[in-house]
Amino acid sequence: MELNEIRNELSVRGKNGIGFLSSAVVIWSLITFIFLQSFDIQQKNIYMLFSTGLMFPLSVLFSSFIKADWKLKNNPLGNLGLFLNIAQLIYFPILFWGIIHHPNDAILFFAIITGAHFFPYGWFYHTLAYYIMAPVISVFMLFLGLYLDGEKLWLIPLSMTIGLCFLVFWNRLDYKKKMI
Repeated sequence: MELNEIRNELSVRGKNGIGFLSSAVVIWSLITFIFLQSFDIQQKNIYMLFSTGLMFPLSVLFSSFIKADWKLKNNPLGNLGLFLNIAQLIYFPILFWGIIHHPNDAILFFAIITGAHFFPYGWFYHTLAYYIMAPVISVFMLFLGLYLDGEKLWLIPLSMTIGLCFLVFWNRLDYKKKMI
């Protein structure tokens, strides 16, 4: 089987990772809600970290709901998606440093890390959506962070949620095109 055929199979069977992206939409919506509260910034950051614990259970739920096969045991690249997702955790020391030394910027670090980690999924799922949205999200978050004050930090997770919704929509269109 040719590499592009393998990647297209990953795209179709895994539905471009839409189950995981949908989970991220819920989590970033929850983070937006957290940052709209009157807690101090340390509390918000702790709750933000705790909310990420929902990622895997929600992803399994959404994937089963849309009938996406993200395990892909018979595909030689099947485990690569898991490694690409785990790779994001390697950037978490930057986030922890931000929480400790620059707590108001931790949400910005997290948003940039999340946006940037989508880039290799463009190759994995053989879709432009991830290739384009990863740098768009990361750079947009940077500019948003440069111009926000501490009172409007909720705009970062809200913008992330909107970007993720767009990514879900674009990946769904790509998936449907591949099904034809």
